[in-house]
Amino acid sequence: MEKRANYIRRKRYASYRTKMHLFFICGLATIILAIIIVSEHLVPRLNQASESMRSDNSVRIMAHGDLLYHLPILRGAEQPDGSYDFSENFTYVKPWIEQADFAIADFEGTISPDVELAGYPLFNAPAIVADNIHDAGYDLVDLAHNHILDSHLSGLISTVNTFRDAGVDTVGVYAEGNRATAPLYIREVNGIRIAVLAYAYGFNGMEALLSQEEYDAYLSDFDKGKMRAEIERAEKEADITIVMPQTGVEYQLEPTEEQTSLYHQMIDWGADIVLGGHPHVVEPAEIIEKDGQRKLIIYSMGNFLSNQRIESMDDTPNSQWTERGVLMDIRIQKENGQTSIQTAQAHPTWVNRISQGTYSLDGYERFSYQTYVLEDWVAGGRYYGQLDLDTQARVDTAYQEMKDFVNLVW
Repeated sequence: MEKRANYIRRKRYASYRTKMHLFFICGLATIILAIIIVSEHLVPRLNQASESMRSDNSVRIMAHGDLLYHLPILRGAEQPDGSYDFSENFTYVKPWIEQADFAIADFEGTISPDVELAGYPLFNAPAIVADNIHDAGYDLVDLAHNHILDSHLSGLISTVNTFRDAGVDTVGVYAEGNRATAPLYIREVNGIRIAVLAYAYGFNGMEALLSQEEYDAYLSDFDKGKMRAEIERAEKEADITIVMPQTGVEYQLEPTEEQTSLYHQMIDWGADIVLGGHPHVVEPAEIIEKDGQRKLIIYSMGNFLSNQRIESMDDTPNSQWTERGVLMDIRIQKENGQTSIQTAQAHPTWVNRISQGTYSLDGYERFSYQTYVLEDWVAGGRYYGQLDLDTQARVDTAYQEMKDFVNLVW
């Protein structure tokens, strides 16, 4: 009897111990699952906005300044078989651009099969550049700039059609020659209607090759009557209005009085955001209060990709600023029928030029060009420590000077 009692006690203990183990394992699994669920809701993934920031009534817009395909950039992108590939220009910015719900670039040049490839002063890039821009995540390119007639009127039309074929919208010119009757460019994103208008101060004298009828039909210039009418119309038809004017003094870090006056007028006419270009250096940002809301101006976004830099422009004032730009990062919110800017950031950027160790057929050293969003490359950034000491010092200086100078605190 005693042996049987001991056997029963041991069996009950073993059963109890098994149940306790199962209870412990189930409890631990429940805790781990809870942590995972909470983390998914509270901690955004790397390079991904939180769900609350990407709701159906919110839009994240990214925009930047000039993509200038100088001849050294063309040489660096040429492949052994004679084709071109510009995708490496966007290697380190593509993860940023892909986060945007709506991404805008300023393409300063033309794409024409009827004209030789060239950089300054008559820019003409191969068609593949439009595909590379699309693949980097862009939705829209601004073509209102002083180089849009570098390949003549046929080049303007070809540029628009090439981007359209690549899946990228264009603004700032009218390839059908119908400015007087064309609808405004308005794109609906997450239920928010975004109007984008773009204007150029001039066309480097190439407009002399056009008739007055062609000029009026194809180009978007600084005719104040037309600009005002279009901006006022956009305010009525869209939830948010972005205007991209191209003017100012090249390589000057402060806006002119004419810039300041015109950009303020654009806000008065109905613009919510003014993103300036042309000086090839960054100029400051300004926040304006209107009707109880904050409106945003950045007088120049600078260069986003070019061969302009200290090494090639050491006799130009502010040459170190030509290799810098900003990636504007703006969140728009629509609540109860009211649309407003919720946040705005200006991420400093810098173009790195890296020798390929080879030479082109015409005897020039070949370089790779890559644009960096600098917070990725300074202390705490995901790529920090990958640059040589001299380049790191240049990046650190650019980042700090840009942050202090633009001084955009929303």
